[in-house]
Amino acid sequence: MRLPVLLAVLVVLAGCGGAVGPDGAPTTTATPERTGTSTPTAATTTATPSPTPTPAHPDFTDPDADRLGWEAGYWYDESLAVNASDGLNASEREAVVARTMARVERLRGLEFESTVPVEVVDRETYLADENVTATAFEEVVWEALLLVGEDRSVAATFEAFYGASVQGTYVPSEDRIVVVSDSARPTLDRRTLAHELTHALQDQHFGAAFEGRRNLTRDERLGWQGLIEGDAGYVEDLYEQRCGGEWSCLARPTSGPGASLDGEMGVYVAVYQPYSDGPAFVHRLRERGGWAAVNAAYADPPTSSAAVIHPTRYPDWEPTAVRVPDRSADDWRRFDRSPSGTTVGEASLFATLWANGGTETFHLQRPSRPHRTYNYTHPVTAGWVGDRLVPYRNETATGYVLRTEWATTGDAAAFAIAYRDLLRTRRGAERRAGDVLVVPAGPYTDAYRVTRNGTTVTVTNAPTVEALDAVHRPPAD
Repeated sequence: MRLPVLLAVLVVLAGCGGAVGPDGAPTTTATPERTGTSTPTAATTTATPSPTPTPAHPDFTDPDADRLGWEAGYWYDESLAVNASDGLNASEREAVVARTMARVERLRGLEFESTVPVEVVDRETYLADENVTATAFEEVVWEALLLVGEDRSVAATFEAFYGASVQGTYVPSEDRIVVVSDSARPTLDRRTLAHELTHALQDQHFGAAFEGRRNLTRDERLGWQGLIEGDAGYVEDLYEQRCGGEWSCLARPTSGPGASLDGEMGVYVAVYQPYSDGPAFVHRLRERGGWAAVNAAYADPPTSSAAVIHPTRYPDWEPTAVRVPDRSADDWRRFDRSPSGTTVGEASLFATLWANGGTETFHLQRPSRPHRTYNYTHPVTAGWVGDRLVPYRNETATGYVLRTEWATTGDAAAFAIAYRDLLRTRRGAERRAGDVLVVPAGPYTDAYRVTRNGTTVTVTNAPTVEALDAVHRPPAD
């Protein structure tokens, strides 16, 4: 399975405290058919079957025609004579998939138009088919976020990330689901299956909305994923709530200690935001106008991670378009892309600060609203209104300009101070003349110039102090 660093599948990944999970991937060059999906799971999951409730269809007679809440011979509230402890045979798997489809459509209020094939593979098989790729542009983007340094590649980092944490995938181009099992006897996790079936339902009803989602900036893609992953995550939450008593559910398989990226929790935080904030965003939409409001959002999706972090801003708020004039020397050039650069957004900047000590460690673990896994709202980044990151290169090195725009001068000052502080305290930067800092050693060894002009903060990066002006000459006074 080839995974251009922004994934071309809808993927469920493990996510737990100290373990790593989701996508939202690194670049803006991937095909739009693939986006990341993530469902937080406990580090060790040993759920017991829920009690058997009184069904709404005591005789479970098949309807004369397809009905919402019935699929392939099974009602949503029907009990199954299935023992999942030793894995599932073909007929048991068909029954579990059919009932889960019935439950997902019952919750979501949308009918499945066709059956979705589901395959279960072990992790070794999945890893053998995995191939993550990343471009030179993406390498600079993730270095600029201070999340993947020059000592390793983005492709290798994300190959480890996806390989360790993918729980399941939905491939729109093939209309099929693959569930990855870590059990000695591969079985289906009910959360993973419900999540991926929701993606299949999205594809069947809103497939046209996925067309034209090419050449998105990183932040635009996170906004789009906030809706997609939020919808699936919200349905998954509703599903689990009913497994607590209203529905009879299979026990979830026991998992290991969780996937780990060692020191790459910053990458995890950067890609997980749509999965954390998306369900709360969809919940807010549903509170406003029912499922009809959620359905309508596919024609007008959020265009920024900020709209998902702060759902009251949607749909009226739009980020500010930020330009970076090209003031580079002749031997430095931008990457051959149109338009130049990308927008990283509030979520990515929060991850930069969090991973580099710019926010208190436990701030992330204090969700502030229902259906939200983590808290991406922070005073240092909440005033973000726009940015543009433009990578540069010459024959031997790379650099970049990150220009950010803030709601107030106070917001801009707070970000500039926090950014300089993290360079000094986390990366060992030394102060030079003016607004220049130099990181003398390590994976982010470079020169940095951090300036503020009103509500605008500009970070210029180059391999040496002398090269800063060559990458981006300051404007004349």
